[in-house]
Amino acid sequence: LQNVRIDPNSISFSMWKDIPIPFYLSVHFFEVVNPKEVLQGAKPVLNQRGPYVYRELRYKTNITFHDNDTVSFLEYRKLFFQPDMSSGNEEEYIVVPNILMMGAAVMMENLPNFVKLLLSGALAGLKQEAFMNRTVGEIMWGYEDPLIDTINMLVPGLIPFKGKFGLFIELNNSNSGLFTVNTGVKNISRVHMVDSWNGLKKVNYWRSSECNMINGTAGELWPPFMSPTSLEFYSPDACRSMTLVYEQSGKFKDVPIYRFVAPKTLFANGTDYPPNEGFCPCMQSGIQNVSTCRLNAPMFISHPHFYNADPALVNAVEGLHPSKDQHALFLDVHPMTGIPMNCSIKLQLNLYIKQVSGIIQTGKIKPVVLPLLWFAESGSIEGSVLKQFYTNLVLIPSLLDYLQYIFLGLSVLLIISAAVTMVMSQ
Repeated sequence: LQNVRIDPNSISFSMWKDIPIPFYLSVHFFEVVNPKEVLQGAKPVLNQRGPYVYRELRYKTNITFHDNDTVSFLEYRKLFFQPDMSSGNEEEYIVVPNILMMGAAVMMENLPNFVKLLLSGALAGLKQEAFMNRTVGEIMWGYEDPLIDTINMLVPGLIPFKGKFGLFIELNNSNSGLFTVNTGVKNISRVHMVDSWNGLKKVNYWRSSECNMINGTAGELWPPFMSPTSLEFYSPDACRSMTLVYEQSGKFKDVPIYRFVAPKTLFANGTDYPPNEGFCPCMQSGIQNVSTCRLNAPMFISHPHFYNADPALVNAVEGLHPSKDQHALFLDVHPMTGIPMNCSIKLQLNLYIKQVSGIIQTGKIKPVVLPLLWFAESGSIEGSVLKQFYTNLVLIPSLLDYLQYIFLGLSVLLIISAAVTMVMSQ
């Protein structure tokens, strides 16, 4: 128990502070093969590109222990492109929706017509089109676009940012917010459980108190002596707490593990799974509306290729092939310590696009939730870290367990021997 609590003297503290596990971010883009036809109302045809793989370096700063058995910290991520692990490079061009333009168009759909006409005219002057051909690096890490200043001028506050726009621009060299978690020094059953995030006991993105709750851990470690039921963690990327369910027991490199996976209800809509009504307004099951925590942009998250989603989402485009082996997420945890041994967390980012009256650049696009990309964050304990873990937290406890039974057997033999001796002496 002393070895798994958050204490500078524990074995797991250095692992918790500077995660030694090699994490990788693998990004797959969906290229739109027929952009001109989509503008005329055709079904989008997609071609998956990638993966573009990045090595993740994770480390904690501002570690502050508090008197109430909690500790606060910021965890930073740095990403480094791995060309030898990638199928392509960051200089490759990909045709994708003009995310800023199409997102702003849907966001402005209910504004007065003269505002939309102004935007349409500005888009024409800036030569903005519904689809853009940009490099992987630009889409991920940002590109300068005069449209940002134009939107800020026409509708102040619609997109509360300036400068570059990129889907992952806030991920690199940044932290995921101030987490305060339990240390487990006084109560080991609460170790790693989140006390607050950015000072909040709950978020205010959603429409029900249940959906706004911050449950579980920060997604790195869990309390020891796990039961084969479920585990929870709060994900700042998804703006919500997520629950994974037990699937099976097994071993990872001779270490016993419980495998946890996403239930089919994770991104179900409120009709199919009433507790998720708080995440609505919903569309089909299998996608979650995250507009309330993404600047009100019409963004949705899901499993890759709409795995476990309503078939209508897959059928609305061409080029998707959902499968459990490739697109389901999983987490393998050593149940005695609560330490993850192997994981692959996968999510897909989608943009809702449609024809918007008054904005000619949207053409005759039919309403569709269009996949932009999907990514997997994967990592596993290996090398010297695995050896140290196995020796200290698997092998030695097992030997002590066996010795316990040996000593118990010897004690029984001694008691029997003493009893026989007493009987014979009488």
